[in-house]
Amino acid sequence: MGNAHRHRNNHNHSSSYPTPIPPYYRYGPPPQSQVPSSTTQPQMALSLPYTNVDSSLRALAGQAEGFGRFAIGGLHGPLYHVTTLADDGPGSLRDGCRRKEPLWIVFEVSGTINLSSYLNVSSYKTIDGRGQRIKLKGKGLRLKECEHVIICNLEFEGGRGPDVDGIQIKPNSKHIWIDRCSLRDYDDGLIDITRESTDITVSRCHFSQHDKTMLIGADPSHIGDRCIRVTIHHCFFDGTRQRHPRVRFGKVHLYNNYTRNWGIYAVCASVESQIYSQCNIYEAGQKKVAFKYLNEKATDKDEACSGCIKSEGDLFITGTQAGLMTKNVMFNLFHPSEYYPTWTVEAPTDALKHVIQHCTGWHSVPRPAEAAS
Repeated sequence: MGNAHRHRNNHNHSSSYPTPIPPYYRYGPPPQSQVPSSTTQPQMALSLPYTNVDSSLRALAGQAEGFGRFAIGGLHGPLYHVTTLADDGPGSLRDGCRRKEPLWIVFEVSGTINLSSYLNVSSYKTIDGRGQRIKLKGKGLRLKECEHVIICNLEFEGGRGPDVDGIQIKPNSKHIWIDRCSLRDYDDGLIDITRESTDITVSRCHFSQHDKTMLIGADPSHIGDRCIRVTIHHCFFDGTRQRHPRVRFGKVHLYNNYTRNWGIYAVCASVESQIYSQCNIYEAGQKKVAFKYLNEKATDKDEACSGCIKSEGDLFITGTQAGLMTKNVMFNLFHPSEYYPTWTVEAPTDALKHVIQHCTGWHSVPRPAEAAS
C-alpha cells in the first residue's frame, strides 16, 4: 500500500460529508495534539477536508485545498437569488452569471435548467447549489477569461453538440474551485481545463457514464499550457472510460481519489506533463493498466516526449497494474509542497473508499445561513 502522508491543513478546513453507512467513521481533523506522521497508523477516524465550509453561507470562500486555494468567488458581493429555471431572463442563472459585479448566487427553486447555449460565467461568482437540487442539461458552463469562481453542489447531465463540455475552463482563467458536483453523459468532456487556465481545484466530484472525462492541456501546439496547475482530490471516477485526467504540459496533484473500472486507462501523461499521484485508489475492471504515457511533440521542441507520473502511496487492487515508466523519467517532477504547504490526505483504505463512494457529487445539503455581521 505504501505510506500515507498526513499533511494537516491549518485553515480549519471542513466539510459537510454526510454520514455514510456504517456510521462509525468520525469525520473532521484529529485532535490538535496529534503529531503529524508520515506512516500509516490503524485508526477508525478519517481526517477529511472541509469540515466547516457549511457552517455559514460564505465559509466556502478561500477554503479550497491545493492550487485553487485562493478562489473566493463572490465573497464580497451581494446575494443573487435564482427564482426561475428559465434559460435566460430576470431571475435566471444566466442573468446572474453574466453580471460583472461580484455575486454569491443561490437558488430558490429546484429542477432542470435546459441550456440552449454555453452559459458564460464572469469573474467573482459563486454558484452555490446547496439547499436545492439543480441540474444543468443541453450545454454546460464556460469559464472564459475569468477569475475567482466557485461552483458548488450542482448536477450536469446530457450535454449535446460538438465541443460541449460540462464545465469548460478556457482561456486564461484562474483561481477556480469546483466542489461537490455530479457530472455525466456529455458529448465531449465533463471538465476541460485548457488554454493557459490555472490555479484550479476539483474536489469531491462524482464522474460517471462518460468517455473523455477530464482533459488538462489543449494540444501540443499550445505551449502556453505549461503554466497550468490543477489539484484533484477526493473525487470518484465511477466507470468512466478514460482521462482521469489526461494531461499535457501542466502540473497536476491527485490525492485520495477513487478510480474504478476504466475502459482504456485511468491517468494519462502526455507531452511534458507532471502528475503527482498520492494515496489514490485504482481498481481495474477488464483493463488492468492504470497509467498511460503518450509521446507528443511540443511545437517549440525538436523531439516528442511523454509526461511523467510519480506514484506515492497509491493502492492498486483487483489485479490493477500501475504501468509506471521505469526509464526516461523526468528528474525535475514537482512536489506539491513547493506550491502549497498543507493538504489533507489519508491512507487509501476501505474506509476512505467507502466515504468517496457515498459522499461525492451533489448531496441534499441545507443552504447555510449568512454569518452574523
